[in-house]
Amino acid sequence: MSGDITDAENRLRLIRQHFLAPQGAGLRADRGTRATEPGAAMRLDVYDHMTATVDETVALAATLCDEQEPYEKPPTRQVEHVYQWLVDETPHLDEERQQVRDALIYRHGLEHAILIGESDIIRRHPCPECVTWGLAWDRHAERVVCWNRHCADGDGQPTTWTLAQLAKDHIARKSRRAIRAT
Repeated sequence: MSGDITDAENRLRLIRQHFLAPQGAGLRADRGTRATEPGAAMRLDVYDHMTATVDETVALAATLCDEQEPYEKPPTRQVEHVYQWLVDETPHLDEERQQVRDALIYRHGLEHAILIGESDIIRRHPCPECVTWGLAWDRHAERVVCWNRHCADGDGQPTTWTLAQLAKDHIARKSRRAIRAT
């Protein structure tokens, strides 16, 4: 699991350090200020992404811990440490809940990669349905698409997946490999 945490943390750190400022590289902000107002001090779409990431992680921690307080609050200055905080707060979870936690962390890592322009990361995963390597990110539909023609639906449309489905499948495969290895 630590490799997945490191990937997500590193990408979130990159977003915070290099993509949050208006002059940062990457995609331009979809949400901004009106022309009659001064420019935003930060890219609001990136800020929204970071806020949603932390909020979702904290909400999952509360859910997985059955709303039992107190648990420490996540770090606020360096948001990328929210994943280590989640793991530190949930070591007692059963295998099923750990997989839910790990899938969230992995999905966030995929989302961060796509935000910074590394959508080719999707190609490193086999299709959850046909288990071939024909996946790609469709940025317009914001979904993962399998281009294997044998995996298409009855109308010939490609099979699509959400990042959450892809992450859940990845974590489940990883867990099965670990069980077989022992």
